[in-house]
Amino acid sequence: MASLSRRHFLGGAAAGAVTAGLAAVSTSAAALSPKMPQKWDETVDFLVIGTGFAGLGGALEAHQQGIKNVLVVDKMPTAGGNSIINGGAVAAAGTDMQKAAGIKDSPDLLYKDIMKAGGGLCHPELARHIADSSVENFYWLRDKIGVKFQAVTYHGGHSVKRSHAVTSHRGDGFILPMLAKCKEYGIPVRLRTFVEEIIEDDQGRVVGVKVREKYRFPRANSGTVKYIRSNKGVLLASGGFAQNVTMRMSHDPRLTAAFTSTNQPGATGEVIQEAQFLGANTVQMDWIQLGPWTSPDESGFGLCPLVTEATVGYGPMIDPATARRFVMETGNRKVRADAIVAIGHPVIMYTNEKNIMNQVVNHNMTPAMFEKVQASGVVHKFNTLKELAAFYKVDYNALMKENDKFNSYMKAMKDPEFNCKFFKDGVPNEEGKGPFYGWRLWPRVHHCMGGLEINNKAQVLDARHNVIPGLYAAGEATGGVHGMVRLGTVAVADCIIFGRTAARTAKGYQA
Repeated sequence: MASLSRRHFLGGAAAGAVTAGLAAVSTSAAALSPKMPQKWDETVDFLVIGTGFAGLGGALEAHQQGIKNVLVVDKMPTAGGNSIINGGAVAAAGTDMQKAAGIKDSPDLLYKDIMKAGGGLCHPELARHIADSSVENFYWLRDKIGVKFQAVTYHGGHSVKRSHAVTSHRGDGFILPMLAKCKEYGIPVRLRTFVEEIIEDDQGRVVGVKVREKYRFPRANSGTVKYIRSNKGVLLASGGFAQNVTMRMSHDPRLTAAFTSTNQPGATGEVIQEAQFLGANTVQMDWIQLGPWTSPDESGFGLCPLVTEATVGYGPMIDPATARRFVMETGNRKVRADAIVAIGHPVIMYTNEKNIMNQVVNHNMTPAMFEKVQASGVVHKFNTLKELAAFYKVDYNALMKENDKFNSYMKAMKDPEFNCKFFKDGVPNEEGKGPFYGWRLWPRVHHCMGGLEINNKAQVLDARHNVIPGLYAAGEATGGVHGMVRLGTVAVADCIIFGRTAARTAKGYQA
């Protein structure tokens, strides 16, 4: 029984193998094992599935570790996945940029913040690995890969400013230098290559994949079937399942198609499902995060998150029906998203031009990007709060009462109602000292915290917590790292750190 394929053992059970009685057990392992191809079309040393942070991080680290023949594949026609459209910052605790800005931070504090946000559900060894590796990972990105950083910013739920923003203010600030480095190293990045099956041998070791080359998303049977062998195993860096409505509803029935997603269209989770056929364990699949900073006035991830996250603590978030605040603006993503959904309609956030210029344009967004977000009708400019109230149909007198109260909290640096975090460079939002900027917020499905269970060597575990030889995973394809809430920019660190960890583990493995 030791050599029985996990896929066929589980598949047989699902198909009613119980009725076959003990006869199924006597069937030879060779007959039950997946059909190995008569001929492999290609052999590589390390195969990476996915071209986002985790995949490219793993591929580059593999090359730097001396693994000669690395191949990266992606089913989509363009590289980067969700990573290339993300907010463009990575968490790191204790960097030289922080020290230069007078920010005191440490891996212990980052670990504490991750665990607190995760509600105690984070797997401690995984969170610890991210916290302890975050500074080295930042220097690796900057000094070895060529990522350009501009500023250290704050994201809700963190104790201090530790989100290191790239100069482009988008995920391409990481992905483009990583792709350029792949080209420099001679690492092929093969697009429109859909992984249809993960292949293991009769000893349960992952030895390669069946793919469809020249695949056309989302046509399941498009492309030409090829078989790729990988001597040192396969890294699953294929992302989550936020765009798979059926899959996400099986874990959280509330997340119907009525909720759109920030993710790129290819975030459909079939590689996670394929690993499950091998017996891979999944954890915390029902913890699916909504992004509280998206606007109903644009689609996808958009630009509004860059404005919102830069100005939490610099202006109030209100229910337009009452003009009242209802949540801690600097709270973590789940706290804010749940509160907005409970309101039942889009809410309003606003602040003054000084705060916008200081926090958004100077740190989190180029002037051209900010002009674009205004021109698109997502962020609106108002000369007075009275104009803002009229535009959003908010009772002006009620708004001024709430606004004055928020200003008093800003000045005192203490919020007795919601415990919002304030910053010394914040300018109170006072009528007569405009202009002001306002925008609407409504959550979108953003990040799947659940996924394949891994250990801190990025090895995938089966349902009995044994390592599946030759199978690694990193990034949003995994679970247990973030618990119930992922702090902003920690996922970028998570993806890259565990992708690189997988490559270091694979260095010593031979199928």
